[in-house]
Amino acid sequence: MLPEGTEELIQRAFAEDTGDGDHTSLATIPADAKGAAHLLVKDHGILAGLELAQAVCARMDQALHLRPLLLDGARVVPGDIAFTLQGPTRSILLVERVLLNFMQRMSGIATLTRRFVDALEGTGCRVLDTRKTTPGLRAIEKWAVRTGGGTNHRMGLYDMMMIKDNHADFAGGIPQAIQRAIAYQRERNIAIPIEVETRNLKEVELVLATGGVQRIMLDNFNLPDLQQAVKLINGRCETEASGGITLETARSFAECGVDFISVGALTHSVRSLDLSLKAMG
Repeated sequence: MLPEGTEELIQRAFAEDTGDGDHTSLATIPADAKGAAHLLVKDHGILAGLELAQAVCARMDQALHLRPLLLDGARVVPGDIAFTLQGPTRSILLVERVLLNFMQRMSGIATLTRRFVDALEGTGCRVLDTRKTTPGLRAIEKWAVRTGGGTNHRMGLYDMMMIKDNHADFAGGIPQAIQRAIAYQRERNIAIPIEVETRNLKEVELVLATGGVQRIMLDNFNLPDLQQAVKLINGRCETEASGGITLETARSFAECGVDFISVGALTHSVRSLDLSLKAMG
């Protein structure tokens, strides 16, 4: 199932790339020409976006036939062929950049996510993404995180309440913010998880004393304080470590016993995977 809004996203991508026509192809390629190409992998990583590529081709020209040779989530190495593509040559050239832009970014996200997942293997801790996504691309970027084995955090402001430091400061304190969040949900007959960001052990104690939340974020805690916080919480709610966690440090945070680590870099500073669509003779 494609994420909601994907068809519109594909349409916008073609509109910005094609404008009033692919004049190079129109000039050099006969209208009735048929061709074939394949997607060449030029990097080590995790493949993502193949299902989206199929939707891109179907949106452009039903005469295009994409034959997958690998699946989303596959580990790939340079020289692998992800799929073949056959059909009208002009259409192959029209879909090339749109298809690659989506797949390269999604594969980059999936690749970095899998590296974090592998780093946490055996700890029971899961890696989360964040809302630090490219505007308009959140659904497919979070799709890529899932493809890489990660877990999606909230999709937006609507499916979880996250009381961050600014909310608590503006509300007059953590207890006041939590109490208002609970009252808000009761008044509107909604039930979504409440998470509270904490900056030190004293704030963790405040959250626990107030109650009513499902997850505590432990933001920028050092390892000894993180261990102490997990002991203090003692399974009363979920725990999430956040703040500057890297591949090199991820496992040490996970081994403190937290349920999740959240990593904004999965989507905000990822390197795209090197892929190329090459004509077949």
